[in-house]
Amino acid sequence: MGDQLIDDYLQLGLALGRHIDGLVDSYYGPPAFAETASVNPPESPAVLADRARRLLGDLAVDRGLEASRRSWLTAQVRGLHTTARKLSGEPIGYLEEIADCYGVRVGLVPEEVFSEAHKRIDEVLPGTGDLAERYVAWREQQAVSPGVLDKAFQSLAEDFRERTDRAFGLPEGERVDFELVTEKPWSGFNYYLGGLRSRVAINTDLPVLSTSLGPLVAHEAYPGHHTEHSRKEVGLVRQRSQLEETIFLVGTPQCLLAEGLADLGIEVIAGKRPEPLIAEHLRPLGVPYDADLVGQLAVAGESLAAVRGNAAILIHDRGMDPDGAVDYVSRWSLLPRPRAEKIVQFLVDPTWRAYVFCYIEGVRLCRAYVSGEPARFERLVTEQVIPSDLTAA
Repeated sequence: MGDQLIDDYLQLGLALGRHIDGLVDSYYGPPAFAETASVNPPESPAVLADRARRLLGDLAVDRGLEASRRSWLTAQVRGLHTTARKLSGEPIGYLEEIADCYGVRVGLVPEEVFSEAHKRIDEVLPGTGDLAERYVAWREQQAVSPGVLDKAFQSLAEDFRERTDRAFGLPEGERVDFELVTEKPWSGFNYYLGGLRSRVAINTDLPVLSTSLGPLVAHEAYPGHHTEHSRKEVGLVRQRSQLEETIFLVGTPQCLLAEGLADLGIEVIAGKRPEPLIAEHLRPLGVPYDADLVGQLAVAGESLAAVRGNAAILIHDRGMDPDGAVDYVSRWSLLPRPRAEKIVQFLVDPTWRAYVFCYIEGVRLCRAYVSGEPARFERLVTEQVIPSDLTAA
């Protein structure tokens, strides 16, 4: 019955993807399943919720799969079940949605934490006067000319690829292609195409900052999303026939750990402070990048990443309107209004409304689990794990 459970899971994910654009992040499994899902009339969310409920029941009693694999599938299907229930009109609280989809419980971070970060940033940032004005001015001075973006990405990617291959090994024939796009709610996106290929899209709606270039390449390519996808295609799909890995689904714990390891990756291959390495690639291109200052500000403002999570909770759980959320993000993240608006656009998008916690909680869990041990990071990019596996280790 094990193979049937996998087929049911793949077909459920594809069917649910007919209702939510972007829910199926990638798929390279049996073509017949994708064709059937695309040509048949969409099933109602209520029917899909019932299918997910039955699949959860089957996973609870079937012993045709090893325990760890059943545990992973159960967590995934629980997320799909929650999404289908929500689509069918069942009232599900925002915090409950996050817990059931992603396997973590979240809450508001006290604003005192952000105030302390502001004090630390103020101590590091050159100049005097209003902190927000100074910080916004400094950040926007880090804008990269569109004409050198491709060269910067390629230079960083070649280095990060070599470091990733040396540390963990990369499948022969893997490849990443970068492209610049517009009119997206995110800053970067990895489209995994199967066959060890990825297309990484970088959004240029707003000027791309030099401070984001290294983290973006590491997150989307090496040793982040592309590395995880390609390693699992070879190790889990090709060698072990675990076809459930041929689909990547938003609204599941799979995403939380993928985003967490991708954010952590640059520390793993380049050290806790990778800024000097990044500077080596950007300086020859004439890209503004003060490695010492960038590093100091990153440490000082690390806790401000949680502002996005607070804004999401305030919108979806406390009733704050989007304009109020833009003000909130702008104030506490020390961002100009256009960048705050882009963040809130992501938070209110129907596909991504709960996804922000994949970054906030994902990197927290992965960093605590890896704890400086490369072998643990390699486990994240090669094996099936769920959030509770990391906290139990």
